[in-house]
Amino acid sequence: MELTGAQILMKMLKEEGVDTIFGFPGGVVIDIYDELAKTDIRHILVRHEQGAIHAADGYARASGKVGVCLVTSGPGATNTVTGIASAYMDSIPVVIFTGQVPTQLIGNDAFQEVDIVGITRPCTKHNYLVKHTEDLARIVKEAFMIAASGRPGPVLIDLPKDVSTTTITYKAPKKIELRSYKPTYTPNIKQLHSAVKLIKNAKKPIIFAGGGVVLSKGSKELTELAHKTQIPVTCSLMGLGVFPGTDPLWLGMIGMHGTYRANMSSGDCDLLIAVGVRFDDRVTGKTDTFAPNAKIVHIDIDPTSIRKNIPVTVPVVGDCKITLELLNKLLDKEDLGDLKKNRNSWLNQIEKWKSTTPLAYKQKNIIKPQYVVEKLYELTKGNAIITTEVGQNQMWAAQYYHFKKPNHFITSGGLGVMGFGLPAAIGAQIACPKKLVVDIAGDGSIQMNIQEMATAKQYGLPVKIVILNNRYLGMVRQWQELFYGKRYTATGMEHAPDFVKLAEAYGAVGLRATKPEEVEPVLIKGLSSSETVIMEFVVEREECVYPMVPAGAPITEMLLV
Repeated sequence: MELTGAQILMKMLKEEGVDTIFGFPGGVVIDIYDELAKTDIRHILVRHEQGAIHAADGYARASGKVGVCLVTSGPGATNTVTGIASAYMDSIPVVIFTGQVPTQLIGNDAFQEVDIVGITRPCTKHNYLVKHTEDLARIVKEAFMIAASGRPGPVLIDLPKDVSTTTITYKAPKKIELRSYKPTYTPNIKQLHSAVKLIKNAKKPIIFAGGGVVLSKGSKELTELAHKTQIPVTCSLMGLGVFPGTDPLWLGMIGMHGTYRANMSSGDCDLLIAVGVRFDDRVTGKTDTFAPNAKIVHIDIDPTSIRKNIPVTVPVVGDCKITLELLNKLLDKEDLGDLKKNRNSWLNQIEKWKSTTPLAYKQKNIIKPQYVVEKLYELTKGNAIITTEVGQNQMWAAQYYHFKKPNHFITSGGLGVMGFGLPAAIGAQIACPKKLVVDIAGDGSIQMNIQEMATAKQYGLPVKIVILNNRYLGMVRQWQELFYGKRYTATGMEHAPDFVKLAEAYGAVGLRATKPEEVEPVLIKGLSSSETVIMEFVVEREECVYPMVPAGAPITEMLLV
């Protein structure tokens, strides 16, 4: 079979089950786009390449499949770097195809040439420069396998124009075997026996779950473990949704803006079972004071994450879902009848911490952003897919929207990319067309990729955007208030677009609430619309996110008001 490189690429994408590509065309990928049009793979034309990678990321998180984006060389490729780095830090499986100048011009400073393989080497799980068309099929197959297996992550394939246009006799690639890449899925059973012993002996245990549980689809097994052993659960920002936010054992999010009960529990526990986490600095605070009295069991598929930031007692390398399943089976053989009785004083202490109300706020004459998120939760009954921008809006979403299921909270956690939420919502809406998708945004973040409103409208996507407009870069302003004597340098956003008119300019629906009594009617009207909708809420300008742990402090030392 004689095929061009572009035709081979389409064939391999079909074999990998790709149904959607997010992209933006350019000179060196014209041949690929020409072949793409002959397939039934859906192409979503974004308005900026950063939108393409964020949308592919959102698609991957919502669907559990590999996201795919396609861009041209030079500036097209470099515009994806921020999104690639975000996917890398959050371990999201994405394959990025970038165009490249013909192989004979590489290194000659040709028009729109850039060494994207060199640029992205630190922020991809792996990347390739395809030099021969004969290698393309194998490389594509390898890329999808690497992106989705082990600890997932982004893989980039750089495609010189001549590789796309050259015709060869196609040979199907053999089964992929990478000798140097063998992720460990099944854990060492001896380590699990050690974990069981610690669980049985612990009087004050907690479970700390992260994004690895989401990625491994281990939510059911984690919930079973918590209920079986009556151990309270906290999550990192990336783990929200893996344990029901309405469960009596739920402690809330841990870390810099975590709940009082979660942070205090971590400081006083005698056993911490960490599953699919990397002990990020926003979680641990001052590392030598994190869980100081606890033995730590750390379960993760990535051995380099274990003991990287925090010493652990029992390291367990393995897939979170498989490991939790085996751990539950071992516990089924044990007599666990007295566990809850032995931990009564611990559970009572947690109830006392729960009774404190540092998340409380008073809704008076000016709209409080927390009130908007709480109303959104009530009206959607916690069933919406929530994406966020980055900053105060992100933290309020994490605190006040109680997630019941995994893959329903989509946010840029590790890199913290402003402008992530809207394109990610587009990707999530395409992945889940029957679900309600809401981007909770700030007035600063939303303007970074606001052009993707045109993408949402072009493809008839009923994405809802909730803008908490405080006319500040809110999180930076909060730090300036608390630690810099209220010197609000370069954080005022008084000059902003009229978001209602902006929505209308894109052909979408624009709504605004300026009074507390308008919040619920605006949400009801916006959420019930079949259109793309911007809902702007003019909120208290100097509202802060509490609790807050100052940088470098132990997470048990929180600012509560």
